[in-house]
Amino acid sequence: MRKLTLDVILIGVVLASMWIFPHVSSAQDFYAGKTIRIVVGFSAGGGFDTYSRMIGRHIGKYIPGKPAIVVDNVTGAGSLVAANSVYKAAKPDGLTIGNFIGNLISQQLFGGQGIEFDARKFQWIGVPVKDNVVCALTKASGITSVDAWMAAKVPVKLGGSAPGTTNDDSAKLIKAALGLPIQLVTGYKGTAPIKLAAESGEIDGGCWAWESIKVMWRQGLDAGNVNIVLQAVPKALQDLPKVPVAIELAKTEEARKLIQAGIHDTAAITRPYALPPGTPKDRVQILRRAFRETMKDKDFLAEAVKSKLDVDPVSGEDVEKIVSSLFKLNSATVAKMSEILK
Repeated sequence: MRKLTLDVILIGVVLASMWIFPHVSSAQDFYAGKTIRIVVGFSAGGGFDTYSRMIGRHIGKYIPGKPAIVVDNVTGAGSLVAANSVYKAAKPDGLTIGNFIGNLISQQLFGGQGIEFDARKFQWIGVPVKDNVVCALTKASGITSVDAWMAAKVPVKLGGSAPGTTNDDSAKLIKAALGLPIQLVTGYKGTAPIKLAAESGEIDGGCWAWESIKVMWRQGLDAGNVNIVLQAVPKALQDLPKVPVAIELAKTEEARKLIQAGIHDTAAITRPYALPPGTPKDRVQILRRAFRETMKDKDFLAEAVKSKLDVDPVSGEDVEKIVSSLFKLNSATVAKMSEILK
């Protein structure tokens, strides 16, 4: 009887291995000789592009088969073109990764124009760093403090890309919540063009991630030609201890909720990496694991330090949870944010 039981167990193990190992093997072997394309929704030289190219230089070593990695900039509508393309047109085979702005998820929630995806169906890989939104203004603008900004006789021109981008949405929410005089000048193809427009005097500055601004605008900051006058973060950043915090300036509960839900809560998923719906689960897991390992890789971290890029990752599983929670916001908050951001 015991021998029969052992035989049954052995047969079960053999049958299970026959089913499991071909699947594992096929997933492991799939990427050999292949090329993974990271589709970045913004122009070269900006924060999204910089992070993607750095990740692309290291993630391949953690993917079985060590595939080549290329970065392709597909700009338009504040990365909406890239998001729609990855969702609708990219083959769900694990060879196309989208990198677009997470604020577009809010645009779906508000019924924004041009959204052709359901964020809940993307396969999320992870986020390399949580964003901390600050407003940077040029010295030439004459605005060196929030008080000066509030007293400005003409609206301060802030650059934006499109609805659903951090620079657009943050400017709109800050204007609504704090009453600051702001004129949003939108349509730029990313933060690099916004920076150039500010330096040329076309606009006065913009509001987007400190993690990006402190790298791409380092020279202007060091020379005193650019000032950080406001930060839209839960508490003052260690780098900017004396810069006023937006939510602390809000005078009503509604204003605080707008900043909290519209800026703080989306900051963790501003820079997501995603696969198209229907991507095989084994390949999703391979890429999630590779992303996690890359975020800990000593060479990757050394390059990040050298490039003055922060690394504070969010796992693909956690991105999935955050996205789900956004679709559970109360109707009053959603209605007000929709009015401001659509």
